[in-house]
Amino acid sequence: MKMEDAILYAKKYLEDLLSFFGLNTDVYATNDEDVIELNIPSTHLNGFLIGQRGDTMRSLQFIVSNALKNNNYEFTRVNVDVADYKKQRAERLAEVAQEWFAAVKKSGKPMDLQPMNAADRRIVHKVAAESGLSTGSVGEGRDRHIVLKPTDFATDEAGGTEEVAEETPTSEEK
Repeated sequence: MKMEDAILYAKKYLEDLLSFFGLNTDVYATNDEDVIELNIPSTHLNGFLIGQRGDTMRSLQFIVSNALKNNNYEFTRVNVDVADYKKQRAERLAEVAQEWFAAVKKSGKPMDLQPMNAADRRIVHKVAAESGLSTGSVGEGRDRHIVLKPTDFATDEAGGTEEVAEETPTSEEK
């Protein structure tokens, strides 16, 4: 099925779901590459629709994505945003991350961050790469978190960090 059909289906499905909760609003739908972007404008129910740290939005994404899959649409990756919450959160997270990066660079030691959802981890990984720090994700499920590492640290097989010593030539190499 065509992307346009999938977008229309996802938009209508989310609007119907919202009307079930008593919110009759238009959902703005676009696509970015293979992702269907669904934007809900600001309403009196923003807090309810966003949920704690965006949990309700992620649930809405999951529901709409599964509805698309169950109706044989090929394009099933969905992004739901309420009142530009995700954009604003990404900007705030990037600002805070800069402080974390400065602390890691100053101390020269790795820093374990609090567990984050996949979207937030993706933002931190991207901003860290732009700042010249290496990162790794450790743990599983809700306990998965990022470890920020200065460039002179490496990751071992278990996901931990170890200091990388600069190689010095041996007497045989001199």
